[in-house]
Amino acid sequence: MAFACVRPEWCNAQVARIELHPIQTLTLPDEQVLTGAHDGKPATIAGELRIPRVSADRLPAVVLVHGSGGIGANYDRWSAELNGLGIATFIVDGFTGRAIASTVEDQEQLGRLTMIYDVYRALAVLAAQQRIDPTRIAILGGSRGGQIALYASLKRFQRAYGRPGVEFAAYLPLYAPCNTTYIEDTDVSDRPIRLFHGDADDYDPVAPCRAYVERLRAAGKDVQLTEYPDTHHVFDNALFSTTPVLWPRAQTTRRCVLKEEPMGRIINAETGQPFTYADPCVERGVHIAYNPAAHAATVRAVKEFLRATFKLN
Repeated sequence: MAFACVRPEWCNAQVARIELHPIQTLTLPDEQVLTGAHDGKPATIAGELRIPRVSADRLPAVVLVHGSGGIGANYDRWSAELNGLGIATFIVDGFTGRAIASTVEDQEQLGRLTMIYDVYRALAVLAAQQRIDPTRIAILGGSRGGQIALYASLKRFQRAYGRPGVEFAAYLPLYAPCNTTYIEDTDVSDRPIRLFHGDADDYDPVAPCRAYVERLRAAGKDVQLTEYPDTHHVFDNALFSTTPVLWPRAQTTRRCVLKEEPMGRIINAETGQPFTYADPCVERGVHIAYNPAAHAATVRAVKEFLRATFKLN
C-alpha cells in the first residue's frame, strides 16, 4: 500500500533534526534592561533548533522571537520557509518557562525588554552549536517579538548583554511597536535592519516606525521599511481570517508617546510621568487579519535578503 500524505508539504519537509535547548536567562524589569543590569530573577526558557536537510558543515541560522500570544502557526511557517533555503531556525519560547501563556490582555506580566536579554542568551547558545556558523545568525520577530528584533540592534544592549565577537548579522522586525524613543536609539548595529508593517495596523501603528526609520537613515544606518496597504496586525498568520477580527481585550499603547528620560526610566511624554499600563493612553481593542499578499511578499523579500546576506547558492 502506497504512503499517502495528509498534507503535501509534510512530504517535502526540509528538517533533518529537531533539538530542544535550555536557555539560562533572567527576568528583568525594563528599567534594569535599560541600565544593563544582570541581577534579575533567574529563569530557564527553551529554544527549538531545527536543522535543515543540507550537507553544509556550518549553517546560517535565524532566531525567531514570538509576540504577545506566544509561538503561533506563523513561526512554524517561517521556520519551514527558512529551512527550505538551508537556513537553521531557533524558535525561542520566552513564555512557558516563566509560566506565561499570553500577555495580550495583560502586558505587565513581563517587561517589554526582558526578551532582549533572552535573545542574547539564545544567540550565545546558538553560536556555540557545531553545525551553526556564528557569523551568520539573524533575528526575526513579530509584534512584541518585532520590538525585540528591532531594538536588539542598539549597541548599548550589545555591550551590556552580547558576547565579544558574536552579534546578529541582520534584524528583521515585523509589525513592531516603535512608539518609544530610547536614549542612544540611533546608535545601532551597522548590520542591516529590515522592517515590514501594514498601514492598517491599529495594534502597533506604522507611523512611529516611519519616524524612527528616518532618524536611523539620517544617522547613516542600513535600514528599510516596507509597508503594505490595507494590511493589519499579524498579517503573516494564515490561521486568522482575512476579514479583520476584533480582539476586544487586547492592550495597546497605540495612543502613547513614550520616552526614556532619564536613562532607565520610561515616561509618558505627554504627562512627563513614569509610564504605567494604567495611563489613559493605554487602550483595549485591536484588529488582526491574515493578508495572503502581504505575507507572500514578506516571505519573498526576507528570503531574497537572506540569500544575499548569507551568500547562499
